[in-house]
Amino acid sequence: MEEREQEAKKSEEEVTETAETASEKQTDAGTGQTEQDVRDTAQAPAEDAADASENADAPQAEGAHKPDAKDVKIEELTDKYKRLFAEFDNYRKRTDAEKSGMYADGQRSMLEKILPIIDNFERAAGNVPEELKDNAYVQGIEKVCRSTMDTLKGLGVEPIEAVGKEFDANLHNAVMHVEDETYGENIVADEFQKGYTYKGKVIRYSMVKVAN
Repeated sequence: MEEREQEAKKSEEEVTETAETASEKQTDAGTGQTEQDVRDTAQAPAEDAADASENADAPQAEGAHKPDAKDVKIEELTDKYKRLFAEFDNYRKRTDAEKSGMYADGQRSMLEKILPIIDNFERAAGNVPEELKDNAYVQGIEKVCRSTMDTLKGLGVEPIEAVGKEFDANLHNAVMHVEDETYGENIVADEFQKGYTYKGKVIRYSMVKVAN
């Protein structure tokens, strides 16, 4: 009796162990499949994202070598505008310089024609006898001469100093040389015709006699 109970109990334990072993294997198999599925599921979006990134970069790389036609046109027009502006600016500066030069040349030419008149007034005033210096007519000539010179000075005309100054080829025109110990060497001893400058530039050289 006791031997039968022991055998039955042993058989029951073996059945239980067998069932537990089968259950553990089934669980291990299920767990392994689940982990594999998770890895596959996680890897799939990453691959999809990489493919999408490559597809997105491909058109962009192609576009970098082929600029938009609108941008090319804008660049061409901008370059054309800059070149035209530079050409116009050079033209404006050139015409301004030419106009200024023409204006200065015109004034210089006019003054050169007026200077002989001034010379005549000065000769007339310088050759008046002493007894006639108080004459109203003579005084009128002197006033006209002074008024004309004041007007010319206002325009930038200045007489060139000559007598007693050292000869300067940039201002004086030596037409005669004289040996005179009262003057130093290369000193202007006399002036035959007065010279003038206009805004710092000579419009007529002084005609002088120089002591050696």
